[in-house]
Amino acid sequence: MSLLDTTLTASLGIAYPIIGGAMYPCSNPELVAAVSEAGGIGILQPLTLVHVHDLDFREGVRRIKSLTDKPIGMNVLTEKSAAKYLERMMEWLDIALEEGIRFFVSSLGNPRWIVDRVAPAGGIVYHDATERKWAEKAAEAGAHGLIAVNGHAGGHTGSRSPEELLAELADFDLPVVCAGGVGDAGSFRRALEMGYVGVQMGTRLIATEECTSPEEYKQAIVEAEESDIVATTRITGVPVSVIRTPHVKKMGTRAGPIARRLLAHPRTKHWMRGIYMFRFGLKLRNNMQHGMSHRDYYLAGRSVGGVEAVESVEAIVERFVAATTR
Repeated sequence: MSLLDTTLTASLGIAYPIIGGAMYPCSNPELVAAVSEAGGIGILQPLTLVHVHDLDFREGVRRIKSLTDKPIGMNVLTEKSAAKYLERMMEWLDIALEEGIRFFVSSLGNPRWIVDRVAPAGGIVYHDATERKWAEKAAEAGAHGLIAVNGHAGGHTGSRSPEELLAELADFDLPVVCAGGVGDAGSFRRALEMGYVGVQMGTRLIATEECTSPEEYKQAIVEAEESDIVATTRITGVPVSVIRTPHVKKMGTRAGPIARRLLAHPRTKHWMRGIYMFRFGLKLRNNMQHGMSHRDYYLAGRSVGGVEAVESVEAIVERFVAATTR
């Protein structure tokens, strides 16, 4: 049996076990579609469609589907600090189902309401888990699989190695996808050999021809080494992996003392995270539309070490697939 034939490919009807991770603000329609066209599955990020590309959500879904007839998925944010978006997320989820989407990646909260909406329509839900306790919540909620976000991931990251996290989640009897550290063909093959049913890529896909992120962002990823990645709590209040630029060195990587107290208190932590995320979300949107400066944060994971050039999504997927047949 080929390494490429997994529970993920069989259940989603895709050729290769590759998920194009949803990224705010980097998941433009062309990038999402390109991952699916190449044989994986692209995941749309609704806030990116609506707030970065100024598309009506249904219009955005249809735009992606006009670029590929292959399956696509949707990211659903459930965290309490995004409460003002929750009702809208529910509406968007219903629209996605109406438009034929049947794969959903949930993150930052309890996916029960998502599973309850999706499962009757024959849909599948995989939930982000950085450690065992989040996998337990996902399993109790009826999630069909897990996205294991390890300490090599960009953006909101975990703390375990890919090997440690897989071992921690192995007894849930759920398929597990590796998210973090997959930037080259060798790391793709190793993840599948470890027992993961697939990989989710984010950082590697920013440095592609189809991604509309600023060129300086793409080049920062190409030029960075794994040792250049650090985790900072100054952006959203929880660890976020970024490239260690001179600005990051100057600002440090810890939230201020008042912010730390508010983030530690159970009554104020969601409120504080909401402020952080709203403020940073606006900043990222501005960067996408007007370019970046030396004072900006470049979200990226340790997989930068395997990124040597800006390429097409198709070329990357072809190279990854070829590595599994040697």
